[in-house]
Amino acid sequence: MAEPAHNTGTEVPKGEHGAFPPFQSQSFASQLVWLVIAFVLLYVLMAKLALPRVGGIIENRQKRIDDDVAEAGKLKHQSDEAVAAYEKALADARGRAQAIANETRERQAAEAEAARKKVEDQLNAKLADAEKTIAATKQTAMGNVRAIAEDAAGAIVERLIGTAPDQKAVADAVAGVLKR
Repeated sequence: MAEPAHNTGTEVPKGEHGAFPPFQSQSFASQLVWLVIAFVLLYVLMAKLALPRVGGIIENRQKRIDDDVAEAGKLKHQSDEAVAAYEKALADARGRAQAIANETRERQAAEAEAARKKVEDQLNAKLADAEKTIAATKQTAMGNVRAIAEDAAGAIVERLIGTAPDQKAVADAVAGVLKR
């Protein structure tokens, strides 16, 4: 029996297509024509359908970005104005607080000065009264001292000499000693 021929797959039978079609020199021209037709068709589809849509999307995004940037600038300007207004209000409040503190300090100083003068006047009046009382008490005491001195001098002289001295002479002697 004769053995049938086995095809291992590495050999291409001669009746069938032998090489990879794009590398066959007989079909180069038709392949180039179809390549140009497919390229032109794809180019037209891209130019007429896809690219305008992509361009519109890009324009919309750019417009949205520009609008967002403009809105952000507007909000930044508003926030800058708010910060400036806040700082001005804070400075005004500090100025008012300083003015109120100065006014209160001056008012309290005036009140304290008035109270000090009032107390000083009261103390001066009490001091004058006390000096009058002391002077009166001193005058009374001095009057009593003179009388006590006259009595003591009369008693001493009487003891020494044994007779009571003249009251007028004792008074004159005591007055002369007290004047020195």
